[in-house]
Amino acid sequence: MRFLHDRVPEHDLTYSDVYMVPRRSDVVSRLDVDLRTSDGSGTTVPIVASNMTAVSGRRMAETIGRCGGLAIIPQDIPVEVVVDVIEWVKQRHVVYDTPLRMEPTGTVGEALNLLPKRAHGAVVVVDDGRAVGVVAEADCEGVDRFTQVRSVMSTDLLVLPNGIGAEEAFNRLHGGGHRLAPVVDSDSRIVGVFTRQRALRASLYIPTVDASGRLRVGAAIGISGDVATKAKALLEAGVDILVIDTAHGHQERMLDALRAVRRLEPRVPVVAGNVTTAEGVADLVEAGADIVKVGVGPGAMCTTRMMTGVGRPQFSTVLECAARARELGTHVWADGGVRHPRDVALALAAGASNVMIGSWFAGTYESPGDAQRDSYGRLYKESFGMASARAVQARTAEETPFQRARKGLFGEGISRARMYLDAERPSVEDLLDGIVAGVRSACTYAGAENLEAFHERAVVGAQTAAGYTEGMPVPTSW
Repeated sequence: MRFLHDRVPEHDLTYSDVYMVPRRSDVVSRLDVDLRTSDGSGTTVPIVASNMTAVSGRRMAETIGRCGGLAIIPQDIPVEVVVDVIEWVKQRHVVYDTPLRMEPTGTVGEALNLLPKRAHGAVVVVDDGRAVGVVAEADCEGVDRFTQVRSVMSTDLLVLPNGIGAEEAFNRLHGGGHRLAPVVDSDSRIVGVFTRQRALRASLYIPTVDASGRLRVGAAIGISGDVATKAKALLEAGVDILVIDTAHGHQERMLDALRAVRRLEPRVPVVAGNVTTAEGVADLVEAGADIVKVGVGPGAMCTTRMMTGVGRPQFSTVLECAARARELGTHVWADGGVRHPRDVALALAAGASNVMIGSWFAGTYESPGDAQRDSYGRLYKESFGMASARAVQARTAEETPFQRARKGLFGEGISRARMYLDAERPSVEDLLDGIVAGVRSACTYAGAENLEAFHERAVVGAQTAAGYTEGMPVPTSW
């Protein structure tokens, strides 16, 4: 990447401060762009769901994995629970959605509680392992919540055979006017569900899979306590990438934690962070990091910069850290500050191999926690920062009440925020569609067929706040 006219700004820049200049291109279609990464993570689109409790759980991991991304299970969850999550994700189908299931005797109230758990918006009614009906939210309107679902379910059921191709599945769904269909094996037992959108995505995305063809999933640990024992348990459980995470990654305890993990001789990439300088990258790589997470303070839930003055504008952070990582034969992940597809593209242009997204994904069906409605009926989920008082309380659950209360006084981050589900794009897959479309198009503007060429060919300029505003769409007339 280079700056336009080789005018390198003397001050640090964030994503809003820069733009990319179109270049002569021979890339005919955005679908010709290869978004696979080369950092060992296995991602086929350069997106990682952050290791935040309000973002990455089992539903996020399986869904984003089918689309070629990766989710990192956060460090605040007990190791034994994370081990169960890893096993569960590994058992999910790499193409079909995991169905929501109920017995015919289940109630409408139970169905309504289940529906926001998946983007496909339907519960498959199963009797003796076989699909007998489907219940959607419309079927439950005006019905007593104690009514059994057998009374409201639709029995006009299209069933698809296991192994069906994406295009044929779409054509059958479209031709029959169905939005969703259970996929069954030779014994008529349900193995998943296909929607029209999932069928389309199955033809566009390559799942992130391990050597055995199972979905990949990552997990994070902190730098306190018995780091080696936690890491060993996750490695034995089959985690595909291990993240050692703390807000201030350029410190001695991080270096000690990295060395302890390296002594285990892990056969998976080890990610460590966060740092903001080339020096920080070099120290973490020397201690054993394969990938370094970069970014302090740009996250939507983070108050570090406002409380401490510590941090650095994210575009310049990625640019400097990625350059040093390349010199050392390693990689960086850009962590935080991403609010639009353009930000993802600019982080990749600056040299990141993957881009981590947190709060943007918190307001989706697939994020952990239950969807709630505000006074206007809008769906939202709660999000919070991983250094906030709320997160500290969860992280110190086994300590004495006095110690927990003391540590809770010094939290950094928002403890409760409403992340609204976009009515038109409520799923993480919907958001990924927009992000991937933006990144692919950015590559075509640069004349790049892959991410390495994109970084090499990208030309970036600095802009004023007015320049950034000029690029915003105007949804209503002026």
